[in-house]
Amino acid sequence: MKQVFKRPESMTSKPFHFCPGCHHGIVHRLVAEALDHFSLREKTIGVASVGCSVFLYDYFAVDVIEAPHGRAAAVATGTKRVLSDHIVFTYQGDGDLAAIGTAEVIHAANRGDNITIIFVNNSIYGMTGGQMAPTTLLGQRSTTSPYGRDYRRDGYPIKMTEMLAALEGPSLVSRVAVNTPANVKKARKVIRQAFQMQVEGKGFSFVEVLSTCPTNWGVTPQAANDRIAEEMIPYFPLGTLKQKDVIDVL
Repeated sequence: MKQVFKRPESMTSKPFHFCPGCHHGIVHRLVAEALDHFSLREKTIGVASVGCSVFLYDYFAVDVIEAPHGRAAAVATGTKRVLSDHIVFTYQGDGDLAAIGTAEVIHAANRGDNITIIFVNNSIYGMTGGQMAPTTLLGQRSTTSPYGRDYRRDGYPIKMTEMLAALEGPSLVSRVAVNTPANVKKARKVIRQAFQMQVEGKGFSFVEVLSTCPTNWGVTPQAANDRIAEEMIPYFPLGTLKQKDVIDVL
């Protein structure tokens, strides 16, 4: 019998610890599939941030460095400069990248460092108790905004993809989602293109993935998927905002 679906070679067999309905597992698989597609496993180094992605080293069959909170892009830059023949990627949440790590990712992007950033945006601090994040939507409740985010007090949700696309350095800047099968297929293609940019030496690539957090949102997994479509995508539109020439990888 022909096997049509299997675990990517770039992933371990360890079961995920993520909450039911969380999209981290899907994003992990798409990254691993991209590494397999280009046969990169043996020369890839992942950089884990602080947050729900902290156990990256348990799930990916590649070398992984644990970065201090918010510093994953800086660690990736240093790693790539020392080991320029390796593929280096970071995997960061919105609390890590868009808050304490804002400066690091902006300057890495502006320099056009030849690294790949996977940015998972679930609009809340997932691991540390559901606090308001830089990407928390207006009106969204969290443990630190129990009455909903108010722009007069808390400012507006940060659109990292639009911010980085305005810089000269990046080669690919895109936002995707994985809440439907169709969106998963689109996300798979974009993530592969992001790694292809690094393989071809074209510089900095950044993929934002809109993701769920049913536990801290206080909703069911299905309702969390619906929220991506009804609330997050209207504010964080999907699409590629910047892209240098790249061959279609599919």
